[in-house]
Amino acid sequence: MPSIFKSRKVILLAFLLPLFINSSPFVLKDDTLKPEAIELIDKMGNELLTKTTINAYVLTTNEAFPVGFNLVEYSKKYEKNMKVPYVLYIFAPNALITQNNKSTGRIGIIPSSDSVSKLYDYSDVRDSGLNVITVKDKNSKEDKQNIGVIQAYSELADNIADAKEVKMTTTIPNDTRTLISILRVIVLIGLVLVTWIYLIRPMVMRKKND
Repeated sequence: MPSIFKSRKVILLAFLLPLFINSSPFVLKDDTLKPEAIELIDKMGNELLTKTTINAYVLTTNEAFPVGFNLVEYSKKYEKNMKVPYVLYIFAPNALITQNNKSTGRIGIIPSSDSVSKLYDYSDVRDSGLNVITVKDKNSKEDKQNIGVIQAYSELADNIADAKEVKMTTTIPNDTRTLISILRVIVLIGLVLVTWIYLIRPMVMRKKND
């Protein structure tokens, strides 16, 4: 009799274990994420939800989707686990992009409505993750994927927070974005100086001489 109870306990644990492994409210599927990455996403997600009422979800899958696979349709199977308003970030490293060279890796950013889609810049969020994942360095592929997803999620949270005019404290600074902002300022200052030296100053000098 005790052996029967023991076997029942083992079966029960086998069913409950997945619930304990991934109990994150914002990570719907974590084929590529480490526990540390999930913890960071949860912190950012909780703060974002508290300050903006927007739910930001993550789904990472190792499924090898064919070329042109519809990620929006795929996301619908997880709709029951998402609360509106939401935006879902999908990372599918094994999804096929082109048939010819067998290149893989797709990202999807799916909002619950058009109004939510206006709260973030799709290209900024996508590129902030890709810039990490595609860089050639000594980090392992798995580490780069984890960091890339975290960075993209952080960028998404910051975008939404900026649109809602609130400040995030748990997000990760995007060094690439900071560098681009600095370069833009430098270029702008350069344009102002060039305009002054070659256009406005000569006109002012001519007026004075006249």
